Amino acid sequence: MRSFLRKNLEGTDSPLFCFIIFLMDLVDEIRNLALENLSADKFLVEVLVSGKKIPKRIMVIIDGDHGITIDDCAELSRSLAKQLDEGALLGEENYLLEVSTPGLDHPLKLKRQYYKNIGRGLKIKRLDIVTEGKLAAVSEDKIILTQETGTGKKKEIQNIEIPFSEIDKAFVMVSFK
Repeated sequence: MRSFLRKNLEGTDSPLFCFIIFLMDLVDEIRNLALENLSADKFLVEVLVSGKKIPKRIMVIIDGDHGITIDDCAELSRSLAKQLDEGALLGEENYLLEVSTPGLDHPLKLKRQYYKNIGRGLKIKRLDIVTEGKLAAVSEDKIILTQETGTGKKKEIQNIEIPFSEIDKAFVMVSFK
């Protein structure tokens, strides 16, 4: 994306163009800092930056193969804040840094998150179809959901293969059973 912008808007002095490039560079730098501070069983899901002119809110979303604790979030937050304060990324501007795990309203973004959620219920949105089922398996190019239909002696279990290329959004469903 950055190379496309640079190539097609090269030479422009547009404030919007400069701001977009600044945000993209900032997101990349924060992503790199976060990755340096995460252990092997934890991973970065997303870095979001928002605000006018100089970003005011930086949100870093992390996950882990075996979950994330509040202490994990706090540790990364302290480390990133220290590095951001010492560096020249934001200058003297104030910012709000949030380090969090993906919430229930946050869709799965990485294959690593699918592996972590095997055995849990998923809601998959693709084109105009919504499919719900239990995540049974994950491979390099697709997932397999199991769905139970019918009750009693008429109960059937159906496997549904969904290629990653067809998934628009996937949400983990909460079960209170």
